[in-house]
Amino acid sequence: MAEITAADVAKLRKACGAGMMDCKNALVEANGDFEKAIELIRERGKAIANKRADREAGEGVALAKVNAAGNHGAMIVLNCETDFVAKNNDFIALATSMLDVAIDKKPADLEALKALEIKGRKIGDLVLDQSGVTGEKFELSFFEKIDAAKVVAYIHSGNKLATLVGLNIADIDTQVGRDVAMQIAAMSPVSIDKGDVTEELRKKEFEIGREQARLEGKPENMLDKIAEGKLQKFYKESTLLNQDFVKDNKMTVGGYLKSVNKDLTVTGFKRVSLNA
Repeated sequence: MAEITAADVAKLRKACGAGMMDCKNALVEANGDFEKAIELIRERGKAIANKRADREAGEGVALAKVNAAGNHGAMIVLNCETDFVAKNNDFIALATSMLDVAIDKKPADLEALKALEIKGRKIGDLVLDQSGVTGEKFELSFFEKIDAAKVVAYIHSGNKLATLVGLNIADIDTQVGRDVAMQIAAMSPVSIDKGDVTEELRKKEFEIGREQARLEGKPENMLDKIAEGKLQKFYKESTLLNQDFVKDNKMTVGGYLKSVNKDLTVTGFKRVSLNA
């Protein structure tokens, strides 16, 4: 039986992030073989992940970040089971490191991000490893990105809601982008402008308006006209450039952007929330 020292345990803990007793037990089981002990802890993580696969990982963090050039942004959601783990500094640091890789490597999608590596370990495998460290189900569930002349990120207090917004002019004060990113966080628009609303959603909202009018007892020959009016109200409330600007409801978001620069507009946005 190999002698397991405190230094051995500390080294293993630094390598994999598991608890002291988990590291000691793994080293004992591996008879002091460091690499085998790491593999044992990883296997434990896989076993826990499989066992808890049907559990809901509804907590976690939603993070967004922009590169140094300010023209590319990415956002992720890393889930866990409890708010206690979500608020842990190590959990937040892990999510941040994944986001940093996303910013640097610009993967095509979530699966491509999971295949990228941090210190020689695939991100998807790191997520499984952490199930062994915490005993909770972990899941990297969301990844999106934006490229634009200027990209601005916003993370709401508590790391449960994040947004990205792309603007068409690079030399705009970042605060302008932040104002719009906060608007997106608060008002959850469905698209940038009226013309960007999908035909499926347009038809759905039109039919909802028509049915509401019918239930209110309106004449059959007036239903389409009333539904169209309700649809225009939907555009006003739900498309970003036409929404009332939350910081000054005397103007729309589009009007605010034009007040900064007559050519300024939004080219894209992303929003993710753990609560919706």
